[in-house]
Amino acid sequence: MPNFNALTPMFWTREVKETVAFYTEVLGFECAVQEDYWAVLVRDEIEVMLSLPNPNLPFEEPTFTGSFYINTTEVDKLWDQVKDKCNICYEIDNFEYGMREFAIYDNNNYILQFGQPITE
Repeated sequence: MPNFNALTPMFWTREVKETVAFYTEVLGFECAVQEDYWAVLVRDEIEVMLSLPNPNLPFEEPTFTGSFYINTTEVDKLWDQVKDKCNICYEIDNFEYGMREFAIYDNNNYILQFGQPITE
């Protein structure tokens, strides 16, 4: 069976330029490619693509019935860097499943969670 080697989310948005600005200015991504209808953002080992919605599929607004979870180092430092620059879903906290994490909304209202294992 073939191996899977990466998962790259594709966020649909009607606001490609504004979404690029959010990810670069708030979260420190670099924009590797940007067109009017599409962009590729990278930071460390994470890659995110943005796209105008497919015209052949119904699209009223961005929706996703889950969240995008990003494992990170120095989650407290990241929290301090972003907490005043975006809408907060939930503040940083330790959770019983062994993670210290927080969650924010991007400019399209997608939920982005950031966490790191709790070490004692």
